[in-house]
Formats: sequence, C-alpha cells, structure tokens
Amino acid sequence: MTFSNEPNRRQQAQPHRDAVECNGMAIPFQYCRSRRRTLGMTVRPDKSVVVRAPLHASLGDIRDFVSRRAAWIAKVWREFDSRPPNLSQSYGSGATFLFQGRGYALTVVRGAAESVVLRGDSLVVAAPDELDALNIRRLIDTWYRDQALSIFREREIECHRRMEAEGFPLPPIVIRLMKSRWGSYSYRTGRITLNLNLIKALPACLDYVIIHELCHVKLRHHGPDFWRFVARYVPNHAGLRKQLNRIG
Repeated sequence: MTFSNEPNRRQQAQPHRDAVECNGMAIPFQYCRSRRRTLGMTVRPDKSVVVRAPLHASLGDIRDFVSRRAAWIAKVWREFDSRPPNLSQSYGSGATFLFQGRGYALTVVRGAAESVVLRGDSLVVAAPDELDALNIRRLIDTWYRDQALSIFREREIECHRRMEAEGFPLPPIVIRLMKSRWGSYSYRTGRITLNLNLIKALPACLDYVIIHELCHVKLRHHGPDFWRFVARYVPNHAGLRKQLNRIG
C-alpha cells in the first residue's frame, strides 16, 4: 500500500480561514489551494477577502501575500464604504439609465457574450445566460466606468487646453464614487478626483466640474476671486450646478 502526503482534491478545494494584522488593521481572509501557478486575490462587496493559492504555497506564503496587498485591500474597502446605496434604481426591462444627460431604456437580451451597448434610445445588455438584477447591475456599472475612463480623460484634456494660458500642467485623474462631492483636487498629490456618476450628467456639467477643479490648482479657496476665475471659463456655472443637483 502506498501512502501520499498530498491532500485529496476535495481537501484541496476546501476553504480555510486565517487573518493577518498590518499597521493595526486586522484582515481576515479565506484561502483555498488548487492546481494553479500563482497566488490570486478577490475582495467581495461584503468586504470578505478570498485568496486562491497553488498547491505548494505554505500558509506563511499566503499570509505574506495578504500582508503585501494590505494597502490595496484597505483602498478597496474604502471604495465599498463610500459607494452610495442605489435603492431607487430598477434593473428590470424598461428601466431608465442616464448617460451624458440623456435617458435610455434598459433592454436585456441573449447574446454570444456579455456586452452593454447603446442602440437608439435603448441601453442593451446582452449575455449568453439569463441575468438576474445583480449581474445586470455589475455589467452596467462596469460599462459606466469604462465609458468614464475614456470620456473624462478626453474632456479634461480639452478643458485644460481651454485654460492653457494659465500655465499649469495637466493633472492625473482618479475616478470613484463619491457621496457628497462631484470632484476634488488634492494639493498633496496634484490629482483630480471625479465622481463616477458624472458620466450620467450633461457633457457641459462634466466640463464645469473639471474646470472647477482645475481652477483649484491656482486657488485653494471658494472666495469671490475663485468664482470669478471659474466664470472666466464657465460663465453659466451656477445653472450647471443646479442641473447637477437634480441628478443627486
């Protein structure tokens, strides 16, 4: 009879629980080993951390991997905490979704692959299998973010070009969901953060927020001089702010 120290397949797939502490932050996680070559990690919306490891990875290897990713895990947790609840949005057929200030009716169809496209007055979500509301939301959220990555950068370049006489460099952009702001400028990092939900607003509203934050590169306050500076590039900024308030 031959004995082997290798766990059987059922044991390999069973999840185990552990935790590490980094800079005073406890990170509980689940891990399971399988026939893969590298360590991988997923942070779920409920903030649980799941690690997938090769068969040869020791618990020490897995703990080190989690510790090295601690800053990234904390960042993802903060993003989940800042994500506003979307209790009023329906994900049923015919529901309205805003994109650049215009409403589109949701249509869910079967397709060869997962996709989201605008077709006329419809936002068409396709997938090989039947989709529930959570997966429809996942696909639409991903589509919104992909659109924002392209459009926000394009508009920032154009707004910066309009302000080239001011002589400041083009700041990098960060996109995330924000609870109470449409945008912000960090004097420490020199970055502009834009609210993902701006993808739902009129292009003119997006441009206003970008120019507002670009103006903060030169002026750190919201005094009269600041608003005169904004008005030089967006004379109707007050009306655009009112339109933004209607979105949320």
